[in-house]
Amino acid sequence: MQTIENDMEIWLRCSAIKNMKYHYRLQLIDTLCQLPVINRESLRFLKLSERQISQYYHAISAEEIARAQEWIRGENHYFIHYRHSQYPSSLKQCVTAPLYLFAIGNIGLLTKVQLAIVGSRHCTYYGKYWAEIFASGIANHNVVVTSGLALGIDTIAHRAALSVSGSTIAVLGSGLEHIYPRENSELFQKIIHNQGLVISEFPLNAHPKAAHFPRRNRIISGLSVGTLVVEASLRSGSLITARYALEQNRNVYALPGSLSSPESAGCHWLIQQGGLLVKEVADIIEDIHPAHPSVLYPALQSINFAESDKVPLPFADLLANVGDEVTSVDVVAERAGQPVPETVVALLELELAGWIAAVPGGYVRLRRASHVRRSNVLV
Repeated sequence: MQTIENDMEIWLRCSAIKNMKYHYRLQLIDTLCQLPVINRESLRFLKLSERQISQYYHAISAEEIARAQEWIRGENHYFIHYRHSQYPSSLKQCVTAPLYLFAIGNIGLLTKVQLAIVGSRHCTYYGKYWAEIFASGIANHNVVVTSGLALGIDTIAHRAALSVSGSTIAVLGSGLEHIYPRENSELFQKIIHNQGLVISEFPLNAHPKAAHFPRRNRIISGLSVGTLVVEASLRSGSLITARYALEQNRNVYALPGSLSSPESAGCHWLIQQGGLLVKEVADIIEDIHPAHPSVLYPALQSINFAESDKVPLPFADLLANVGDEVTSVDVVAERAGQPVPETVVALLELELAGWIAAVPGGYVRLRRASHVRRSNVLV
């Protein structure tokens, strides 16, 4: 009778065999897991070549296997192979689904509705702001936020979900014993300690490699009912995740940005290709709820309240001259036709009221006010 440790050894060794078709590899694993003894003769009987037999025994060392077997004895440590009861059915629908996943944390999240939120590592203030709005809003609707633990949008998405006591899953492009980037080691621990989950298809001691991250992206999209791209250039890896999502027959959502911003060019391209333009959390919730009743519905009210017309807004003329991109104080003053000192005081009041934010080089708009019209722009 096979034990969990023995099964793990078979899955790890068989995954290291090269040039083997996916379906045959699964058949081989299923057969080996039923054998009382595995030796070279039994492998030859199963039509493995001498080279493949050598790879079975030597491509992964006995020390690596022993280390993995010891690791899964840890608290909330799991080895979830393709035949495991907790293996996500959504991943099985994907071509070249991972043969196994190492996981640490709350594996119950794998059966819940997930939304992937991805974007640029070098995001702007605009991207950071909206990533936080969408991730926290999605988490508040009983949807798990799934991302890649990378710097930038990924980090913000994970943190925003945790900030509202929501759930989040991080998918790594390295082994679970080599957290990458190192700057997110603390976030890794925070996810685990707050009932989140971190997973990887790579061996525990695998270092991050460039080729790992596109593979990681197919898992992010495969786990999720849809992928939201918050901010991405035309060369962004986030577009790879979006492409996988489309191939997996999942929806792709894109947040528009300024036409002059290269950081939003990838999102605009996705929208041109048929991606769904989103301007608030409700756009996504209303789209996924019909097929997933566990998603809280109706969607929470948007941050752009209809009552904003009734709320007195000071300095509407001034606010109309602060856009989504960084606008300097001098430019705002010139557009509004008033002295810089008065402009500074008014901008401070708008910042305290939450309409704008101070960033290096000036200010950016945070909220839309329906009573701030184009006619308010003086220059």
